[in-house]
Amino acid sequence: MRKAASRLASRFSFNNLRLKNQLFFAFFIVVLIPVLFVGIFLTAAYRNNVLEQATKQTTNNVDKIRTQTSDILRIPLDLSDDYLISTSLKNLVNTRYDTVFESVQALWEFNSFKNAVQLYREIDGIRFYTTNETLLENWDFLHATPEIRQTDWYRSVNDSEQINWRLMSNETKQGERSLSLVRRINFPEYKTAGVLVIDVNQQLFNTMLSQEPYDTMILDSGNNIVAAKDRSWIGRNLSWLNFPDLAHKGQGTYRMSFEGKQYQVVIEDLMPHSSETGLRIVSLFAVETIVGGANRVAQLGFTVLLVSMVIALVLIYFMSSVLTKRTLTLYRNLSRAGKGDLTVVSDIRGNDEIALLSRQFNTMLANIRRLLEEVEDSNRRQSQLELAQKDIKLKMMASQINPHFLFNALESIRMRIHMKGEKDIASVVRMLGRLIRNNIEIGSRSIPLGQELEIVRYYLEIQQFRYGGDRLTFSMELDEGAQSALIPPLIIQPLVENAVVHGLEEAGEGGRIGITTQRLEDGTLQVAVEDNGIGMSAERLEEVRRSLDDTDEEKQHRIGLRNVHQRLKLTFGEDSGLKIESRENEGTSITFRLPGEEGNDHVYFSHRG
Repeated sequence: MRKAASRLASRFSFNNLRLKNQLFFAFFIVVLIPVLFVGIFLTAAYRNNVLEQATKQTTNNVDKIRTQTSDILRIPLDLSDDYLISTSLKNLVNTRYDTVFESVQALWEFNSFKNAVQLYREIDGIRFYTTNETLLENWDFLHATPEIRQTDWYRSVNDSEQINWRLMSNETKQGERSLSLVRRINFPEYKTAGVLVIDVNQQLFNTMLSQEPYDTMILDSGNNIVAAKDRSWIGRNLSWLNFPDLAHKGQGTYRMSFEGKQYQVVIEDLMPHSSETGLRIVSLFAVETIVGGANRVAQLGFTVLLVSMVIALVLIYFMSSVLTKRTLTLYRNLSRAGKGDLTVVSDIRGNDEIALLSRQFNTMLANIRRLLEEVEDSNRRQSQLELAQKDIKLKMMASQINPHFLFNALESIRMRIHMKGEKDIASVVRMLGRLIRNNIEIGSRSIPLGQELEIVRYYLEIQQFRYGGDRLTFSMELDEGAQSALIPPLIIQPLVENAVVHGLEEAGEGGRIGITTQRLEDGTLQVAVEDNGIGMSAERLEEVRRSLDDTDEEKQHRIGLRNVHQRLKLTFGEDSGLKIESRENEGTSITFRLPGEEGNDHVYFSHRG
């Protein structure tokens, strides 16, 4: 293999190219590749910087909008707190009016709603829904009819005085929709209640968002668009945009793909005090619109580079033709000599390097017959020496690679990862090193059960790191008094590995492995490995059971199970072999028993990723 690789490298060596090709190749290596690399690097850096600046600007803008929106919502929040304890409102909606005149007079004297709308530009309207049928309706007070009480917005505050923010239609303004504060106000002494609705001035949101450079919107808890830079979006649900999973994204910055384009999305939550539901501010922009200028600069640069390359290639072609004309003459003389004509004479004149080579060529031909045999012998001995040296060097390198080097290397990697803050990966590397060390250093001697279970735990935690905590969990229920019991090495680990590979790899999410050691009444120690994987059919289970005692090596597909089974029987007797139980799509259980003394100490612990 190494000889073939050496021949391949020699075939494509720079020295094997024609002079003209060398010039072209040198041009590509020295000029084109560095220029392309620098151009690509600078373009990518410029694109990333532009995108980063746009994302930072968008984040700052979203923060500013959040602050401004909080300021706008502070007024309706304060007003709702005032009305929550307002005596005049309580008396107005809970008084029974005998005549229309009394109701009209009471409504005329209550002007708090009108004054608030006139005083605060953040408020577009205030209305109160009451169940007092004797109170006449006007633009400020409306009856909570059965139809209104069945609406989602009315029922959302039915059991709580917490504030809801939602996009609502105002029946007093021909169904005009705007962001509204909805709050239930209870009157305990009258055992009545009503619902306060304060409409926020939509124009403030429109003015605020119209100044944004990118598409920005404010959503209520139902993902309805309360306000947006594009006013045609107002009133629509977020699902109308057809952005995948945008409705379920939490606060943060995301890169999302939509209709073949990449979008940068910034989301920030706003939860006013005393509120049960809040708002979300979403700003998004197409990445292409931001980096389009950088792409155009890159295209222009590559165009200029291409034109320069064509001109340079033409110049190199003419220069190489002049240089190679004399070289070709020398090449033809060398070709004749190479075919066996050692009487050829090169007559290239001049004092440049090619002429010097020509004269040296003539001198060389005079001595070539005498030196040819020596050169061949020398080359043969040199080749043999080089092969021997390479073989010795390879053996020296192989002898230096030992387990201690591997463990030290893994420990160095773990410390480097740990110093960088990747504690989970450092822990996995540490467990991998210990697992390899244990497996290599373990011989034929017996080891304590606790040491075997420690190896198993390392293996399971590494597998859990691979698959993730949602796909693989494990638990170990261990008899503490049996930890020092001696068993043959590598007895439990193959069973656990078999459960992971054959039981859980095709099971998907929710894979679980349980390991139990328990002292039985007769003093024996029972070890069980269980999984909830794909299990086996009755026919397959019977086939596996028969294979445990099969001595035909060519028929074995589960050599690990057979090896453990026979080692247990040879060490502890026939009753200590593996017992396998399994049901298809329910899981598999493998148990075996070890002779020992009775004990009752029992400890349980579980590990989940």
